[in-house]
Amino acid sequence: MTGCRETRTVPIAGSAVGDAELSRVCLMIGQLGLGGAEKQVVMLARGLAARGIETTLLLLYEGGPREAELSGSGVTAVSLGYRGINRPWVHPVAAAKDGAVGVRAFTQLVTHLRRTRAQVFHAYLFDCYIAAAPAARLARTPVCVAGRRSLGTFKEGRRGLLAMERAATGMTDFVVANAHAVAEEARRQEGLPQGKIAVIHNGMEERDFRTATPADLTTDLPVVLCVANLRTYKGHQYLLDAVGRMQQKGQRCTLVLIGEGPERSPLQKQADRLGIDVRFLGHRTDVPAFLARADVVVLPSLEEGLSNAVMEAMAVGRPVVATAVGGTPELLRERGVLVPPADTDALAQGLQWMLTDRAAAARLGKAARRWALENLSADTMVERHISLYQELLERRSVR
Repeated sequence: MTGCRETRTVPIAGSAVGDAELSRVCLMIGQLGLGGAEKQVVMLARGLAARGIETTLLLLYEGGPREAELSGSGVTAVSLGYRGINRPWVHPVAAAKDGAVGVRAFTQLVTHLRRTRAQVFHAYLFDCYIAAAPAARLARTPVCVAGRRSLGTFKEGRRGLLAMERAATGMTDFVVANAHAVAEEARRQEGLPQGKIAVIHNGMEERDFRTATPADLTTDLPVVLCVANLRTYKGHQYLLDAVGRMQQKGQRCTLVLIGEGPERSPLQKQADRLGIDVRFLGHRTDVPAFLARADVVVLPSLEEGLSNAVMEAMAVGRPVVATAVGGTPELLRERGVLVPPADTDALAQGLQWMLTDRAAAARLGKAARRWALENLSADTMVERHISLYQELLERRSVR
């Protein structure tokens, strides 16, 4: 991608010095569900606390299943209790009440930042970093950082959202993207200067690199695994068609879909129509067991930031076939099979290659695991954040 190599990647931290030594960080995200961004913010919070940095995790809305992962870590999680009302013109009374709750949540946010005297405030995802920037300024928090975790296609043509984002970015000290493709799009959409954004790739914990006991899945066919929410932009419809074409050519497989979403019903009907073996498993917490059972992992997304599903497959050496969108090529170039998005034939060919040429599949899987061990560890991710926070804090202290 043009210009990607120019985007700065944060080095690993050195020692902190002077009066600006990093000791207090506040992170913020909407909630703690099972999504990739939530996994990364919990991992970062735990890593900061383990290094003796007082860490608070603010939740704009509420908790969630990942909140349990903070138990015993020393991280304080605080819910601000905000609720968002869709289509306020349809529900004016609810919208008015929600507006009052929003003001109260914002006030709590500013009060919390003042009370804890956070040195760095890092907010993840649109709803949070829009609120974070003015709150940080009102609280006189020295450093405000905004996280970009995905491509900004949802803002295309929506001038109000873009205007809000640009205003918030103007009050933000720095922006962190999880992929060069995400950073480049943020620069294009928001007009960010080169020195205001850097890339820190997602991280994985030591346990992510361990191969689990394979899941008990009844099938005599090779297993193709896809871990992604069942939403249109994840491209499952093209995946099912690709499996159908493979079957027509004599290559049958069992397709396992982990994830839930509004496309489940139409996808089930499509699978029935094609006569293919598809297992819809919904949300699962035992993904490692299915990775161990899979012959090939696939991600057919039409758009993507930096996929945790691809990273997790790489970590345990599974061959991956994925669309060349967002940050996926950064992960899989020369370490996996990349195909164009919405290209059923190319997707079918890539899957068939990995299922029939086991030597090539093993070679790519080993290369992916080796690269992930060197570049995607949780320790590397945490240390690079600390390095950035320290640099920004020291820069602020000499102004």
